[in-house]
Amino acid sequence: MTTLGIVGAGHIGSTVARLAVDAGLDVVLANSRGPETLADLVADLGPCARAGTATEAARAGDLVVLTVPLKALGDLPADAFDGQVVLDTGNYYPQRDGHIGELDDESTSSSELTARTLPGARVVKVFNNIFFGHLAALARPQAAAGSDERSVLPIAGDDADAKQAATRAARHAGLRRPRRRAARRGLALPAGHPGVRRPVRRQQRRDVERCDRQAGRRRRAACHAGPRRPSRRRLTVLSGAGRHAGRPGSHAGRPRRTR
Repeated sequence: MTTLGIVGAGHIGSTVARLAVDAGLDVVLANSRGPETLADLVADLGPCARAGTATEAARAGDLVVLTVPLKALGDLPADAFDGQVVLDTGNYYPQRDGHIGELDDESTSSSELTARTLPGARVVKVFNNIFFGHLAALARPQAAAGSDERSVLPIAGDDADAKQAATRAARHAGLRRPRRRAARRGLALPAGHPGVRRPVRRQQRRDVERCDRQAGRRRRAACHAGPRRPSRRRLTVLSGAGRHAGRPGSHAGRPRRTR
């Protein structure tokens, strides 16, 4: 894999883009507002990143990360995703997406809805059950692939080859799939959902707690390394009244240090 297309440049999309660029991949980003609105992000990511339309990002990528609200699926150029492995990061939030009956009654899943909207794509659910801040902080590309030092990133889908492609993308990002015994039903659910298997939840919780502890230590270190508090000593000016005021050698009217 040399190029990653990313449709949706919010918190998850921009974080995945940064991880991909750090891994030496080229990135093509798109959002709903047009390529010109991504100029600052692309400049920050560097020469490996460029902005384009959703069609350009979908067709340019060896893999495509789709990170848009479910309510925006109908606005996508569906034919641009034909034949592509699509890494679907979306979750269903009725307060944002509006109520969708088949998701409310759990007769289908958000990724099945995505797969129906993009019938030519091979959809894999990934990056949907981790907070974007933790995704950035917990990625450890320097650790060996499959090492326990890498954080768990659940991946779910029906297409075995597409899941392998998603696994390779996770390795590039410095993450790993759960062990085989944990890679079962429920991995496409959001983080903390009771349907996510206990070994996965435990690993995610440990990683997140470690991330938060490290962030706390960094904040405390920054606080201790900050500017020193000003001295409690202050300058006061005596009134200068009295018979010695203004006389040569007199201390009256001069600043005096007091506590």
